Amino acid sequence: MSTENFALAIGLTVFAGLSTGVGSTMAFLSKSFNPKFLAGSLGFSAGVMIYVSFIEIFVKAKDSLAVLYGVKQGYWFTAIAFFSGIALIAFIDWLVPSSENPHEFKNIEKVGTGQDQNQKLMRMGVFSALAIAIHNFPEGLATFIGTLQDPALGISIAIAIAIHNIPEGIAVSVPIYYATKNRKKAFYYSFLSGLAEPIGAIIGYFLLIKFFSDAIFGIVFASVAGIMVYISLDELLPTAEEYGEHHVAIIGLIAGMVVMALSLLLFV
Repeated sequence: MSTENFALAIGLTVFAGLSTGVGSTMAFLSKSFNPKFLAGSLGFSAGVMIYVSFIEIFVKAKDSLAVLYGVKQGYWFTAIAFFSGIALIAFIDWLVPSSENPHEFKNIEKVGTGQDQNQKLMRMGVFSALAIAIHNFPEGLATFIGTLQDPALGISIAIAIAIHNIPEGIAVSVPIYYATKNRKKAFYYSFLSGLAEPIGAIIGYFLLIKFFSDAIFGIVFASVAGIMVYISLDELLPTAEEYGEHHVAIIGLIAGMVVMALSLLLFV
């Protein structure tokens, strides 16, 4: 592992995590905000993440484990790790009450503004920030490990996760802003929730570094693929549907796959 790759991995993870701040800014400009654009962007992000998970990450994990354990046993370990990644992120989602889970997203145009709702809105925003921080730990590790293995792959993962973090920033900032009428406070909470991504990456890396081997790499990489597929199917596409028309989300999804395929072909 080169120093340049380590620095790039840190930088990309910070970039992906702090894109929650972009969501805050978009929320404040919601009167001129185009929901279809965000729907297409979320679909695009899902396309990138699904394509890269199955075509690149899963395959690299399988190849790494096949060298160590043989083709059949290596494939078994890869599949188990993949579904374990899905189970992990699904369990994290289950721990967070749906009313305060940013992945159970509510359209920003439906947020109430009554004075009696201020306390409830503030609580919703703070809990959303905490929930996002928890979710961002494995996402940060995905970006970080992906970059260490393949910088071009890491850039793709970081961009996809950055796009997916935008509505999470909205989920934090909107209720806090409506509760306090304070843009700085709303942005601050959103910004802090995004910091969990690089923190999660660094903690995860230093926990694993003593045990890091080709086997651990293959298992972690396969789990990352599972996490990204779950995020795409459970968060990105439903949120895209919430914002815009079905076909806008699907066109974005296909466009993301096409762009990801072309970008990977450039490095063949």
